[in-house]
Amino acid sequence: MEAGPNYDIAIIGGGINGAGIARDAAGRGLSVLLVEKNDLASATSSWSSKLIHGGLRYLEQYEFRLVAEALSERQTLLNIAPHLVKPLRFVMPHVPALRPRWMIRAGLFLYDHLGRRAITSSKQERELADSTSVSLRQQPYCNGLKPEYTHGFIYSDCRVDDSRLVLTNAKNASECGATILPRTECRKGKRVAGNWELQLRSASGENTTVTARAVVNASGPWVKRVLNDCLRQPSTDNVRLVKGSHIVVPRAYPGEHAIILQNDDRRVVFMIPYENNYTLIGTTDMAVENPPDIPQASGEEIAYLCSAVNRYMSVQVSPHDVVWSYAGVRPLYDDGSPNPSSVTRDYTLRLDADAGTAPVLSVFGGKITTYRKLAEHALEKLAPWFPNMRPPWTAESPLPGGEPSAASEHPETWRTLPNDLIAAIQNRHGTRIQHVLQSVNTKADLGEHFGANIYAREIDYMIEHEWAATAEDVLYRRSKAGLHMTEAQRQKVDRYVSAHFARSERNLDMR
Repeated sequence: MEAGPNYDIAIIGGGINGAGIARDAAGRGLSVLLVEKNDLASATSSWSSKLIHGGLRYLEQYEFRLVAEALSERQTLLNIAPHLVKPLRFVMPHVPALRPRWMIRAGLFLYDHLGRRAITSSKQERELADSTSVSLRQQPYCNGLKPEYTHGFIYSDCRVDDSRLVLTNAKNASECGATILPRTECRKGKRVAGNWELQLRSASGENTTVTARAVVNASGPWVKRVLNDCLRQPSTDNVRLVKGSHIVVPRAYPGEHAIILQNDDRRVVFMIPYENNYTLIGTTDMAVENPPDIPQASGEEIAYLCSAVNRYMSVQVSPHDVVWSYAGVRPLYDDGSPNPSSVTRDYTLRLDADAGTAPVLSVFGGKITTYRKLAEHALEKLAPWFPNMRPPWTAESPLPGGEPSAASEHPETWRTLPNDLIAAIQNRHGTRIQHVLQSVNTKADLGEHFGANIYAREIDYMIEHEWAATAEDVLYRRSKAGLHMTEAQRQKVDRYVSAHFARSERNLDMR
């Protein structure tokens, strides 16, 4: 078994929390290794509702600290990742039998107040509009709703490309010196001479042993399994696994606002404009015990989401309208609540150290909105082992692609490229579009076109600079182009990616 290098921190898990901690730690001068058994963001972090939000409904559960932190982070992410995090207005039709008007007004007043406090503390203000009452008889808010819903409320939150948010954090960590190893599983770990010794296995079957002064267990739904089976560190803390499913249907209503629907079970369902031609609908809350590695939306969940929509919308939605569905398992900290919807979305960090050395920090729970603050808190807990660690820095440093850029920086030659192509690449890469289209002078320089504004040039960039290794990585995590493609086009991308790696292997063999 090959011996590998030594690190300050080894992170197990390439979701949003693992990537966020890797970025923060590497930028503070620590040597960092991140391993993920599959692709980055291939589990919970890419199967979210695609929202950066404070969690309006958490106010009913008295989660004031969580909401305040989430709203503060909403503002921070607007500033550091403007290409991925974008404002979105939400319309809530009022149903008196579910929640009285005064209750909703009070909740929105508090939500706005906490949000303004976040803006006041921010150095770069991108202020979101306050909430207000709205007549659902007026355009565009009446579009699609049944006529009996005449009154509602409107407030602000944000949408996000969740998988690219993970990716840009990992990319920034790599640029700060971290080693990022997707498709590498941590098979076993043990404490040896005051350090952690970890046995790793790559997708090709190569075994490596590395050492680290500390381990961060950010493996999401598998946090207990990693503690018990891999690190041999039994924990009394428990994780509640709650599956959330989403469906995507053809555009259900005109307008760029989202709609939040109240259900009789006091849950809410979001309808969100998605990828121009579609509406994203979710989510469910179903307790699960032993979910598969790739969970699926059940027929029951799809019917539940369709029913929630059909209560409010004039045009009815059926399971036959679903063009895509996905499910993710949220690893919530078990607070003893009997109702999956009431389990806290806050995070808990558990630190275990053997005689004061070789700590392992495990992440229970959390939500994508608060990942950056979670990373800061994680490093606060590990600070005693790294006294020379530099101070926090991520709140004011743009993520890759979020750096300021003048429109004049676009080369004159790009004027020959279609506007929708430039917009698609810029939405994915932000100002790093300059890297993707480097030396591109004509459309021919982009190489083969596979459909949905995906060209060979961008696929090559995703493989060489963003750890993409399969067509699924390219079409559903680095982009959402797969949603707009035919099966034949998707298979063509699959052949292209496979051929790329075959050429790389041949080149290595010839050295």
